[in-house]
Amino acid sequence: MVTVSTVLVVDDVPASRYALSAVLRRAGHRVLLAASASEALIELDVRMRAGDLPDVALVDVGLPDMSGYELCRRMKQLPPIAALPVVHFSAAPRPPADRCRGLDAGGESYLTVPAEPEEIQAVVRAAARGARGRSDAQLRVGRLALLAAAILDVQSARCLDELADAGATGAARLADGPAAVFVLGEGGEIHRGLSRRRAPASLPDPGAHEAVARLMRRIMSGRTGVRHTVVPSPLWPAGFFRPVRSVGQWRDAALEEADLVLARLSEGRMLVCLATPAYHEGPSGETGHLVERLAHATALAAEPLLMYEEERHVALTLQRSFLPSQLPELPGTDVVVRYEPASRQAEIGGDFYAALPTPAGVLAGIGDVVGHSLDAATVMVEIRHALRAYCVEDPDPRVLALRLDRMLQHYHPGVTATMCLTLVDPATGRTRIANAGHIPPLVVRDEGTAAYVDASGPLMGLGLERPRPSEVVLAPCDRLLMVTDGLIETRGTDLAVSMEQLRAAAEGAPRGVADLCDTLLTCFGRDREDDIALLALRRTG
Repeated sequence: MVTVSTVLVVDDVPASRYALSAVLRRAGHRVLLAASASEALIELDVRMRAGDLPDVALVDVGLPDMSGYELCRRMKQLPPIAALPVVHFSAAPRPPADRCRGLDAGGESYLTVPAEPEEIQAVVRAAARGARGRSDAQLRVGRLALLAAAILDVQSARCLDELADAGATGAARLADGPAAVFVLGEGGEIHRGLSRRRAPASLPDPGAHEAVARLMRRIMSGRTGVRHTVVPSPLWPAGFFRPVRSVGQWRDAALEEADLVLARLSEGRMLVCLATPAYHEGPSGETGHLVERLAHATALAAEPLLMYEEERHVALTLQRSFLPSQLPELPGTDVVVRYEPASRQAEIGGDFYAALPTPAGVLAGIGDVVGHSLDAATVMVEIRHALRAYCVEDPDPRVLALRLDRMLQHYHPGVTATMCLTLVDPATGRTRIANAGHIPPLVVRDEGTAAYVDASGPLMGLGLERPRPSEVVLAPCDRLLMVTDGLIETRGTDLAVSMEQLRAAAEGAPRGVADLCDTLLTCFGRDREDDIALLALRRTG
């Protein structure tokens, strides 16, 4: 079967243009004519904007405004036109060097005219066939590049919601249309990602998500691996590929069918579904195969994320159970604490605080076990228990830091922690401070000024000598603020700059201890990548 192509003939000789166009039209090709290089470039620009470029260009080497070789060179410098095959021709005999110039300029072939119609037609067919082959290869390479980028985005996701969003974006690019991704957990929770962001009012209601979850379970009941199927519109709730027309209405005027690719690695584990509209028969052939590979990659990425979320939940539960929001009665002081876990995309750390009554005054401490997840949370619990036990015998901050340091070396070699311990005598305001690699406490005076206490020392867990405690006197109504670095530490910003921003914010905060903590959380503590703990103490006299 002869494939019909569109051929651009560029020739300044009218008789030659007519003869070539007649030969090509008799073969069934569409023919575009240009009498100069300038006309050819204008024609190509118009057709490029319209998305209707010719399939082959026949270019005379002896044009009046520039040579055919130069025209070819300029065409090959324009990315949308560069793939257009160029066949040079000439009515005058040309030496081999001129033919080489045409090939060096980017031409595919060379004709000497007049030539037999069969030869002209065969050269045009060969040039068009080669261009289509290159175009198909480039398309395949482009699709594989899209798949690789989509898999990289999926593997980079930090939580199941990010995973669903990345999968939907990748599926939409592969299928060249809207897409939705659903990740169904073992407990029935469903995470959804859409390739096109919409206002909340235009999203399907929770009933639609439950319907999708039921479909996923039914289709993959007892099955593992990857399965490809089409769900008819009566079974598929509308609105995932385009907005619903009213709240609570699943179907709009145009009923939606869905092309689903489902993947599950093993029975009872995470189930992933990539959905695209089926009104264009959905992704099929090579595209469908690529979407299946993306679904499998998404299912692979979902498993460690699920394990991470389970561990994160355990660690967060452990932390919250050992970090009470209500503190014991501490005579002569008001103490307020705040704890904010890291954002869902970040790991739980080992931040902790403590406030304990002792015969020598109020012992307040704050710290952070280096590391994240369940191990850090477990060590944090041990430090808090050891601190409570040790302070009964001797509440001196330096002595407590030494004993906690030895405890870490003995039971958790290789683990380090930062900590700041303060012992406040409510009657006199005398405050002794032992700092172990932590942000020093900030004293906010009743008149509104704020300054950090000069207190430093090495990390706990290293077995290094601990310096003598620093001392400061708190006047009645002065506040002592201690924070973990998760509140202010920002990637790319010097810690000294962040500490100065914290000091300035504390000076402008309201006078109460609770208001101080809440103000600082509002200013610095939203969607942080690390846990945040704050402890504010005010001497009441």
